[in-house]
Amino acid sequence: MLQSLARRLPFYYGWLVVAVVFVSMAVAVNARTAFSLLYPPILAEFGWDRAVTAGVFSFGFLVSAILSPLIGRTMDARGPRFTCEIGVIATGAGLLLATLSSAPWHLYLTLGMLVGAGSVVLGYSGQGLWLPAWFVRRRGLAISIAYSGVGVGSIVLLPVMQTMIERSGWRSACVALGVVALVVLLPLNLLLRRRPQDLGLEPDGDPTPVPGAAAKRTNVVDAAWAAVDWTLARALRTTRFWWLALGYFCGLLAWYLVQVHQTKYLVENGFSATQAAFALGMVSLAGVPGQIALGQLSDRIGREPVWAIGSLGFVGTYVALLALPSFPSPLLLWTMVLLQGVLGYGVTSVFGAIPAEIFEGKHYGSIFGTLALASIAGGAVGPWLGGLVHDATGSYAIAFWIAIGASVLSIVAIYRAAPGKVRAVAGRMGA
Repeated sequence: MLQSLARRLPFYYGWLVVAVVFVSMAVAVNARTAFSLLYPPILAEFGWDRAVTAGVFSFGFLVSAILSPLIGRTMDARGPRFTCEIGVIATGAGLLLATLSSAPWHLYLTLGMLVGAGSVVLGYSGQGLWLPAWFVRRRGLAISIAYSGVGVGSIVLLPVMQTMIERSGWRSACVALGVVALVVLLPLNLLLRRRPQDLGLEPDGDPTPVPGAAAKRTNVVDAAWAAVDWTLARALRTTRFWWLALGYFCGLLAWYLVQVHQTKYLVENGFSATQAAFALGMVSLAGVPGQIALGQLSDRIGREPVWAIGSLGFVGTYVALLALPSFPSPLLLWTMVLLQGVLGYGVTSVFGAIPAEIFEGKHYGSIFGTLALASIAGGAVGPWLGGLVHDATGSYAIAFWIAIGASVLSIVAIYRAAPGKVRAVAGRMGA
């Protein structure tokens, strides 16, 4: 039945897949992001050290890092329908069980391990294992639209979560989000397939291959590289893999350090909890047009320049945050929000496309799953580093400067990996 529907609507089914990913990321990634809102009331209730409490978020990333190669192999073997449903169950269970917590290890197990592992399957890394296969010419645009679900979900879910936390406590907010995850995402993910060919389709919505068209549309620049049957072992022996790993580690360190500590930092600098929560939501909302525009731009000018634009957005974000204690104005706050959202979040539009264009092939899931170890490790180190630096110095300043350096280094690393020298984007084909 599903295959029949896909063949009747070949162009639209690919975009239906994008819509499912959009909704999945709107719920699942924000289930992880919501820890920034849960962090202050948990600190207030239990009185634990900031580093210990922020470590819940970091621990989730470390567990996800351990699981990432397994997720990649599972995706290669079973496809996204099976793998993503496991992620939904883990995310929902983690949120619901977190309400029983009374010791740090309870939160590490639930909000850390279960939500972290579940959301990485349903988030940027997990969806990046298979979604690029559905598009070639419109790859950047399709991925950016799918990933922009995070922004839409954040402006809807995060303010609601903050309101629930203030009125009923953080446990009620966890229950509500856990129920939403299970009820909405379990049926939707049944629509997913790993490749359009599994439903008799072609990438970009082409119903059938056109004789001779493939040669005309080829985007291969380095034929020798593209001809290699890339296995994980072969990829690990290339410098490109390690440049990608460095770029993703540094990029995610900068991203998640600010995401976890931003709310507390703003409150400590004179903004209300509601304003800080709204700012966090507005960052992701501002990322929606930014991601889509930069994703489409990446289909024209290449993935490396767009990664650089996004990383420079995070540099500007940290400069604005460093200036806030001296100039605590709404104008500077919203400048930070726009830099982080419109530009910074634009890196997600090319997050899945960059490695796919370098290591495309039947073993890509294992390669990208292993590569995700670096990005997840960066996402884990960032929040932990921010908490550690604050506990030691009473300030986030040193951590913010480290994040600025990491953002610059990530730009250099992605340019050295050079996906555009393996496969050209649509705007560069024939140039």
